Order: sequence, then C-alpha cells, then structure tokens
Amino acid sequence: MAKKQVAEKELAAKTAELQGEGGRLTEKETIESEADSVSIESIKSSLATPTEDFDWDADEKVFGNYNDADRKKFEDMYAGTFNQITKGEIISGIVVSINNKDVVLNVGFKSDGLVSTSEFRDTPDLKIGDSVDVFVEAPEDANGQLILSRKRAKTQRSWEAINEALENDRIINGFVKSRTKGGLIVDIMGVEAFLPGSQIDIKPIRDYDVYVGKTMEFKVVKINHEFKNVVVSHKVLIEDDLESQKVEIVSKLEKGQVLEGTVKNITDFGVFIDLGGVDGLLHITDISWGRIEHPKEVLSLDEKINVVVLDFDDEKKRIALGLKQLTPHPWENLDANLAVGSKVKGKIVTVADYGAFLEIIPGVEGLIHVSEMSWSQNLRNPQEFLKVGDEIEAEVLTLDRDERKMSLGIKQLSNDPWQEVAAKFPVGSKHQATVKNMTNFGVFVEIEEGIDGLIHISDLSWSKKVNHPNEFTKVGDVLDVVVLELDVDNRKLSLGHKQLEENPWDTFETIFTLDSVHQGTVVKVTDKGAVIALPYGVEGFVPTKHMVKEDGTSVKAEETNDFKIIEFNKEAKRIVVSHARIWEEVKAEAVAEERNAKKKEAKAAVTAVKKVKDSVEKSTLGDLDVLAQLKSQLEGEESKAKKG
Repeated sequence: MAKKQVAEKELAAKTAELQGEGGRLTEKETIESEADSVSIESIKSSLATPTEDFDWDADEKVFGNYNDADRKKFEDMYAGTFNQITKGEIISGIVVSINNKDVVLNVGFKSDGLVSTSEFRDTPDLKIGDSVDVFVEAPEDANGQLILSRKRAKTQRSWEAINEALENDRIINGFVKSRTKGGLIVDIMGVEAFLPGSQIDIKPIRDYDVYVGKTMEFKVVKINHEFKNVVVSHKVLIEDDLESQKVEIVSKLEKGQVLEGTVKNITDFGVFIDLGGVDGLLHITDISWGRIEHPKEVLSLDEKINVVVLDFDDEKKRIALGLKQLTPHPWENLDANLAVGSKVKGKIVTVADYGAFLEIIPGVEGLIHVSEMSWSQNLRNPQEFLKVGDEIEAEVLTLDRDERKMSLGIKQLSNDPWQEVAAKFPVGSKHQATVKNMTNFGVFVEIEEGIDGLIHISDLSWSKKVNHPNEFTKVGDVLDVVVLELDVDNRKLSLGHKQLEENPWDTFETIFTLDSVHQGTVVKVTDKGAVIALPYGVEGFVPTKHMVKEDGTSVKAEETNDFKIIEFNKEAKRIVVSHARIWEEVKAEAVAEERNAKKKEAKAAVTAVKKVKDSVEKSTLGDLDVLAQLKSQLEGEESKAKKG
C-alpha cells in the first residue's frame, strides 16, 4: 500500500504542474502542428489511473520478472533483428519517407537513416518502397543519428565500375559536360573524366563544341588513383572498328587500282587521303607533273579526289597513292621536232646551288647547270644570275626522251669570248681588271665579260709581304694588270700586278748590303721576332735573340733603332737584320784591343829580360851577386808579364 500512496502523490504533483503551465500559456505560444496542439486536459486524461484492484506489490512477487539467463537470451534475440553496419561500407536501404529536406531510409538498423534530398536530384521519380544504395559515413553521430550518403555510394560504385572497365577493356557510356583546354570533360556515373582532343576521333577535330551535351561510348585508357584522374578515349573504339575494315580494304588492293578518297590532312611533304577506313599517302612529287612548292597549291581539306594505288605494304598497312598518274605524262606532248641545238623558252621554277630548272611546258623541265650560264669562270652561285619566275631563252644541249631528261645552256646564245682572247690579250699586254673574288692564294679578276684571270698572291707587290689578298685589295676594285701566261685550251689566264713596275730588289741589293747598318722602326712583334720597317718601304725581320739591347732589354713595338743587315735574299725577298750584333761587335772590338795591348807589354818584358841575360854573361865575377839579384828580379817580371 505504501507504493500506492507514493504513486498517488506523484500523480497529484504532476497534475498541479500541468495546471500551472496551462495557466501561463499565451496565444503566441500556441503550437500550430497537429501533434503539438493537445490541450492540458487531454494530457491529464491520458495519464494512467490505477484501478482499485491494481497490485502495487506485484514486482516483489517474481510474477513478470526475468532471471539473468532469460534476460541475456531475449537481448541476444533482440540484437539479432538488426543488421551489422560498419563505417565506410555501402548498404541497401528502403525509402520509408520523403519530405522537402530528407529522405528516410530503413537499412535494418536500430534507427532509420537520413539522406539529403539534394542527393536524389537525378532520380525525380523516387517513391516510398524504392531500394537505394548508400554509403555509411557514421553509424551514430552525437545525436545517435545514422549518417548516410548516396552521393559517396554512387562515386565509389562508379570508381569500381571504371576500374573494372579498364581491367576488362570494357566499353562504358559517358555524358560530355563541357569543353576544356585540350579536350572535353565527360561525366561517367558521377565521376568527371578527361577526353583529350586527340582521342575524340581518328581525324583532326576543329570544333570541340559540337560534342558537348552528347552521350557517347568510351574506353578507359588511364587512371591516376592518387589524384582520382580518369582519361578516356573515343578514338580507340573507332580504330577498333576500322582495323577490321583496313584488313578487308588492303586485302582487295591492287597496284594501278583507282580509288575515290577524301583529303584528310595536308603536310609539307604530301597529303593523307582517307580511302574509307584506311589512309594512304599522296606524296608531293606524285600530285602534279609540274613542280609545286606545297600540296595546298593544288588540293584542299575535305576535297574528294580520285587517286591511283602505286604501292602498298600488307604488314605495315602503308599505301602509296598517285594523282598525276591519272593524266598522260607531259613529255608525250613535247614537240617531236625538238632536238639538240634547238632554242626553247620557258620560266625558271627552281634555283639550286648547282643550277636552275627551266619549265618549257607544264611538267617538262630542263636543267641549266651553273657552268652553262655564263662564259665567265667566276660564276659560282646561280642565284646571282637567275631567280624563280624569270622568263628566258636557252639552247638544248642534251635530250633523252626515254629517260625524260634535258640539259640546257644560256651562254651558248652568245659568242665565246675565248675564241679571240689570244689576239686581244697577248702575253705582256697591259689591261685593267675588276676584282671578282679572293682566295688565300690569289685574286680572281675579270678583264671583260667571260674573260677571267688569276693574280697570284706573290704577284701583287714587290716589296710588301701579302699574307692574304684582302690586305692589298677588295672585291670591286679595279687593278692594272699585265698578262703573264695564256692557256686558251684550258681557258686559263695568269696575270700580274707588280710586274707593271721594275723590280726594286735589284736596287735594294746595292743598298742593303751585308753588315751595313740602317735605321728601322719595329712594326710588329711576334713569338719568333719582329718585323722592321726599313728605308724605301722595305720590311726586314729581326729574330728574337737579335732584339736584345746592350742593357739586357729587348726592342719594343714602334721603337726606332739601328739594325745591321745579316742576310739578304733577293729571290725570296727576305732581309734579316740584328740590333744585338751592333753593340756585341763593338764590345768584341774593345776586348780584342785590350788583349793586343797586354800582348805588347808581355813582349816588351821578354825583350828586356833577354837584354839582361846578355849583359850578365859579360859582367865580372865581382858583380855576380849584384847581377844575380838583378836577374832574379827580371825573371820575376818576365813571369808576371807572361801570366798577364
């Protein structure tokens, strides 16, 4: 009964509390929802009121209680009714409720899970009872709520599907979302993948935007798991389809077969033609019988043309095509009366280092070699004589219709100046010539058009040593020359410039005699010596050891000193001088004079001794001691004189 009394007191206290709260309610605090609009009276009526015969001591009588074993058994049975859920796994759930904010899912756990409705935007037809895969982010948050994500479940399922597609080389579908730098962005089951521009199609794509908004088939070609990057290709699907077509097309190819194709790509060296699944190369030389600089002069992209199969390789799937072969060769239209010696007119189409090509009619060209452009031997570069586009006349030198080759000449249209060279330029005659070119060994000059000659470097100057012709003259200068030798058969003309004057070395031979001393200025100092400017414009050479001055130093550049001639060679035009020899010889003369003076003194001493000896022999015995002493003194002086 004690428990009944306690219960009655608690009921009275609860009733008083509810009445107090009801007295404080205001209109603003009225709850609008149906569940919360229950009045105080209804709450009071809902409270259980024990009947008079309720046994308040029932819990003390074992009735309705469980022992520990039974409790454990029933708890295990209750726990077995729930699914085991682990963070990070993907599970299935049944939609039990949908509102504006969340979708409620029954996943067989002790509580339902909530997923934001924003994650179901791609399924507008979602309804109660649908099964949905979700990702378990947390079995329980701070409020005991199960946290689920459909977006992460879709992403993970997508990654699994994409990896499986890569491993098994399967085809997957994707939606092209947008264009980006270098390609397109493709949505594959919620995962963004990159489609490079080169992997869209087998032909170059000029406008990527035409693919945006399309659903296409792809193959996964690369996955970067670290950065979650996926690269796909649509091109490989086309190539796989075309591969079987290529095998079939190539198996039916025959040389000489004419096919229709579309210009797919144009390069500097040729054009790629699409033959309907297989490409062939139309080389630039097989586009036209005439010479062209670039294929785009004749063909354009997407143009349909007929081509002939020239050659093909079954293994490498290479096909060589021709376009010009569909028309007759221009040589067949060449004038039958054309022969060696005929005059032809045409236009220069190419200029090379070795010559130029003259197009007589479209597709028929002749070579004008550089040697056939001018009678002048000085012409080395055809571009100095001709340029592309020039219209000229030439003479046919050789003609081979079978080999379709022709050589032409221009100089043959004028008289050969060498036929009269012997009469116009005899040996010894003097002329004026223009410098055309220079080499290490001489200067090439032109006396008149077609007549060239060489002035050897040794024939430029009598007195000055020329190391290179550019020290003496330059291209374009006019020089006076004299003909030294003439070889008409070999078209060689040897000229001289210094021969216009008398050989000054005949005079130099009388001036710069051996041991003669001349004043000179040091022009240049080298490792082996120095170049000295001597009088009359002559240069001499002083070796290093002959540059030493009396004080031990050496002569320097631009220093003026006396030099002695120690070598003169008229044929070699070489003068060798010495400065050291001058003071060395003076010093040697002084030493020689001193030596001669000492020799004279010694000789005088010997003569005196001899006189003393002769005197001693004639002296008396009484003077022997004195004489002996004198003799000893004289002998000592004689010995001293000999040592000196």
